[in-house]
Amino acid sequence: MAAALSRALKLPGKKSSELGEYDPLTQADSEDDSEEDDLVLNYPRNGLGRGSCLGPGASDPRGSRTRLGEEEELEEEEEEEESGGGRGIGTGLRQDGAGGGAGPGQVGDPEGKKARARGAIRTAAFLLPLACATLTVLLCAFLVPCRQGALQYHSQWETQLGDVGGVTSPPLALWDVDGDGKEDLLIAVTKISNSSQPISSLGTSKEYSVVALRGVSGEMIWSRSVKEPVFSIQCGLQTAAAEDFVAQRENPPPVCLLITPSCLTAINASSGKKLWKVQAGEVESRAVAVPNLQGDAFPDLLIATLPADQNSDLSLVLHSGLDGSLIGQPVNFTLTAQGKLIGPLLHETAAGAYYILFGLGTVEAVSLRDIYRKATGRIPLPPSLSLRDPLWEKQRKTNQSILHIYSGSEPAEYLLPLVAGVCNNHNNLDPRSNRNSSRSDWVLLNSNSRISIIRERDTHNAWTINSSAIHSRPAVGHFNDDGVPDLLIQQSANGVRKVQIIDGARGVCVWEAEFVCPRLVLEGSSILTTGGRSVFLFWAGDPLAPSRNATKVSTSEPVLRRLFLLHPAYPTILQQLISTTDTALTATVSYQEVHKDASYVVVLSRPVSGLGLGAQVVKSLSVRASLTSALTVHLGQDSKASGPLTPTAFQINKFFKQLSFRQ
Repeated sequence: MAAALSRALKLPGKKSSELGEYDPLTQADSEDDSEEDDLVLNYPRNGLGRGSCLGPGASDPRGSRTRLGEEEELEEEEEEEESGGGRGIGTGLRQDGAGGGAGPGQVGDPEGKKARARGAIRTAAFLLPLACATLTVLLCAFLVPCRQGALQYHSQWETQLGDVGGVTSPPLALWDVDGDGKEDLLIAVTKISNSSQPISSLGTSKEYSVVALRGVSGEMIWSRSVKEPVFSIQCGLQTAAAEDFVAQRENPPPVCLLITPSCLTAINASSGKKLWKVQAGEVESRAVAVPNLQGDAFPDLLIATLPADQNSDLSLVLHSGLDGSLIGQPVNFTLTAQGKLIGPLLHETAAGAYYILFGLGTVEAVSLRDIYRKATGRIPLPPSLSLRDPLWEKQRKTNQSILHIYSGSEPAEYLLPLVAGVCNNHNNLDPRSNRNSSRSDWVLLNSNSRISIIRERDTHNAWTINSSAIHSRPAVGHFNDDGVPDLLIQQSANGVRKVQIIDGARGVCVWEAEFVCPRLVLEGSSILTTGGRSVFLFWAGDPLAPSRNATKVSTSEPVLRRLFLLHPAYPTILQQLISTTDTALTATVSYQEVHKDASYVVVLSRPVSGLGLGAQVVKSLSVRASLTSALTVHLGQDSKASGPLTPTAFQINKFFKQLSFRQ
């Protein structure tokens, strides 16, 4: 109404009938279109119904008059527009043709044409980039293929590789060699070329190789033949080949180090091709990655060898990590005790000083700066060796370069860092692995099964406990939530396998159970969950009742070996993942961060018919997938464990199916 009045006041030549006076023509037109008026009146205006609380309803005479007036005005406007378009006179036009305020909806209006043109341009400017982006995404989606590793993920797989001439543990390593973001497996393989010859025959009957298997499916990526048996595989090495790729702004290939009794060989882990090879004498240990000593921005290597002279017991030798060349000359040591080789291991103190831990039945420490000075004879030291630790130097005796850490009456058997998740096969050369394992306390196990924790800050014992018949390395994980890693140890005597969890902070037993001895020597494993605590995996036979009185347990043939999983939340319940009559030789844990899962990779010796040579079988199983079909085993309530004793089957299944893991 207000808009119609305003338009009427602005237009010249308007008659008084447009201001609301009686007009017979308008009234006649309204009577002719009465049916259409009724339809218009029945529709609500602006979302308001008839008789609403916000306006008068249909029964209100004032509202009826108002609507009738509005209809009349609308009809007048329509007639004026029709007459103006057909005769050139009327609303908005003078009789001489001059415009008098034409609206934008008229055909001859140039402003309306410009507005429509601008709208079309804006629409095209929006749709054109959107169409280009859509085509680009679809093109990339069809042209860039998905990797086979992501499409062929198997929760469980196994493959046979070579032969096993006894109960020996082949070396293996985990590293992403095909670039799919998942860890792959590198393993040493021995194959008997003529099965008619006995195992004790000359080495010409054996073929040695290193094989890379895809971690998601077990498919072979490559195989490389070697002349000698490989006793160590370590990945994460940085070499001169990596420097060339960095200069070309390309991702460097992964590099692994193969150690045989006389050689060090660096290979491209993606293809298995040799990068460099050096003679290293009689090698006795794995390689240790040490800080850069030559100013080439790459870590260097240290190994233990047998000395050339007969007066020394052990030599520590430095090699360049860039090309394997010898740094200086071997540094010889004469050790008072004789026993199993310990280390060498790198330790970084809180003050930033570097020491090498090693020994023969003992644990000795020598400063890396002293080794470098004796090997090269150079007085200026690299910046990485400029620091000393006063607390460690107090342990040094007069005129001796060796610091005595442990030299007890019982020879040392194992020395490992107190770091959760670090097992015997996670000994790579990348900076992350070294950083995690070189700044921690140390676990020492001697031949009399006495376990001690050596504090890294002052080399003193934090605690010591006595045990018996421990044949394998302890597994380190988090059983409780105090932040200090705990230990899983396994003892075997009289056909009984006792498994215990030792509190890493206090040195007391917090969980134990007894099983039939599985007749194998294999360290346990731990996997860190997203909740902060660890699950522990170990091999054993059938559980034994706590109240048994027998001093010796006999086992039937064939021995059935079971892989159990223990979670601290349910200490009286075990999950049996698999059972087999094969003999487990070595095992490790691989992580899949995308799936929040972990794979347990085990190397088995499977008996075959013939001369008794076993087949070497590699088996991988997803822990999360295995838990969905695992067998729940209830332990006796008299075991040293605390927690819920009678959970329901629904609670158990729901809890273990919801577990997720992280590295």
